[in-house]
Amino acid sequence: QVQLVESGGGLAQAGGSLRLSCVASGSTFRINAMGWYRQAPGKQREMVATITFGGSTYYADSVKGRFTISRDNAKNTVYLQMNSLKPEDTDVYYCRAVVDRIYWGQGTQVTVSS
Repeated sequence: QVQLVESGGGLAQAGGSLRLSCVASGSTFRINAMGWYRQAPGKQREMVATITFGGSTYYADSVKGRFTISRDNAKNTVYLQMNSLKPEDTDVYYCRAVVDRIYWGQGTQVTVSS
C-alpha cells in the first residue's frame, strides 16, 4: 500500500509560478514511477509529467519548457515546479504512483487567473 498526499496548489496569476509537492508513504520502496496528472470537470485525466525510478522524465507537450518534475528520494517526495503559468493550466492536479497498481492522491486545485 502507498499513500500520497499533495500540497502546494492555489491561486496564481498568469505568468506566475507554483510548486506542487507529493509525499509518499507506505511501501515506497516498491514505487516504479511517480507523476502528476490533471483533470478539468467533464474531461479525461491527462498526464502532465512523469519521473521514473531511473530518473527519466516525460512531459506533456503543453507544459514542456514551463514545468519541471523532480524528486527527493530521501523524503519520498516528488515535486512539480510550474512556471509561466497560463489560465489553461487551471485544473485539479493529482499525484500518481506506479507500484503493483496505480495509486492516486486526493488532488490539489490550481487556479490561474488572467
